[in-house]
Amino acid sequence: MTIGIGLLGLGTVGAGVAAILASPEGRHPLVAELELKRVAVRDLSRTRPLQLAAELLTTSPEAVIDDPAVEIVVEVMGGLEPARSLILRAIAAGKPVVTANKAVIARYGEEIAAAAAARGVYVLIEAAVGGGIPIIEPLKQSLGGNRIQRVSGIINGTTNYILSRMADEGAAYADVLADAQRLGYAEADPAADVQGGDAADKIAILAGLAYGGPVPRAGIATEGIDRLDARDVAYAAQLGFVVKLVATAERLGSGAPAPGEPIPLDVRVHPTLLPKQHPLAGVHGVNNAILVEGDPVGQVMFYGPGAGAGPTASAVVADILNIAGIRQVGGSEAGLDPLLAASSWRQCELVDGSTSRHRNYVRLHTRDEAGVIGRIGSCFGAAGVSIQSIVQFEAREAEGETEADVEGGATDRAATRAGAKAEIVVITHEVQESHFRQALAAIENLSDVTKVAACLRTL
Repeated sequence: MTIGIGLLGLGTVGAGVAAILASPEGRHPLVAELELKRVAVRDLSRTRPLQLAAELLTTSPEAVIDDPAVEIVVEVMGGLEPARSLILRAIAAGKPVVTANKAVIARYGEEIAAAAAARGVYVLIEAAVGGGIPIIEPLKQSLGGNRIQRVSGIINGTTNYILSRMADEGAAYADVLADAQRLGYAEADPAADVQGGDAADKIAILAGLAYGGPVPRAGIATEGIDRLDARDVAYAAQLGFVVKLVATAERLGSGAPAPGEPIPLDVRVHPTLLPKQHPLAGVHGVNNAILVEGDPVGQVMFYGPGAGAGPTASAVVADILNIAGIRQVGGSEAGLDPLLAASSWRQCELVDGSTSRHRNYVRLHTRDEAGVIGRIGSCFGAAGVSIQSIVQFEAREAEGETEADVEGGATDRAATRAGAKAEIVVITHEVQESHFRQALAAIENLSDVTKVAACLRTL
């Protein structure tokens, strides 16, 4: 008995799914029971590597959903609309949905989950985060007996590729981005990746699953790598760190919240200095990794390719098989598996970022004069910020000044010394964000400090 699959989209991921369904040999026997019935494409005349029968193709995604032969709808179109409306249409028709659309789930996941629960169908999203890495199902099922303290990860392959190249080669951000675009790792418009939006979508989904309630996507503090200077990557290496774009969801406080009280979460995306011995520090290139920390499991890391036709299609087909398996044994969507469906069971609340606690990396442009480090340290001390290390580096083209200007053999030595500049890098101990910002404001007012050139978080 075959199960009819309707595919919305035949791009990179859609073609990968179709290829798996077309070649079931050597795979799980249930794959052979899946049959592609209709496929929605934008252009019927386009030449495609995978040749499908013409009668399968249509430019109407609604026709795919409404086809009686289609029993499971797979949405791999991307974007917010019409993807959201099509997912809801499939649910209303009583058809389970598999989607790789992180943007839709991060923003409309609560609406979609409620509609699916009311209609008694599954919406599975394994491919929405981490490509081929199985992380959604473990959070819903395997780790369900844990109290999750923190979920953190490198969940955008484009930025990880860029940062890996910057660290390995000392290359500038703009140069590596251009290479990434040429190699197909970055889009022509890379904003969603390099500004952190893609990672924020994904951590919103992971946080909602880990902590049992929806997380407002718009409230996630997000900073990308598009303003990152190569010298901060280099300085971090000298100090024993690597720089990664890390997405984090962390539970604050201990114990269970009072009845009716939301669980407080700190959810954020930003460039982060990781100690070289940290589990995420060794994740290179386009790979992704998600580190889950809970009680009693401790630390569990999921690692692998985070994007691409093969890995993402693998996750899509895994979800299809989940639904197909239930159907094959006579299961009914009227009685949904609470772990597989993973409905929300409590409220989550994003905390004010000023109350979060973390370590910091700060790079300052200063005058190279006696007492400067002491005055900077006093500003930190007055705000209750403890310093782990403070290092002075020779300024390199600081504030528009070229190396030729600094080295200028014809320049009078005394005049050069009078205008000498330095770069001072400070790493703090863990401190509340509001106290750190208070110290930073005082430092910016010092006459010796000409610029706060960089400010990054540190684990």
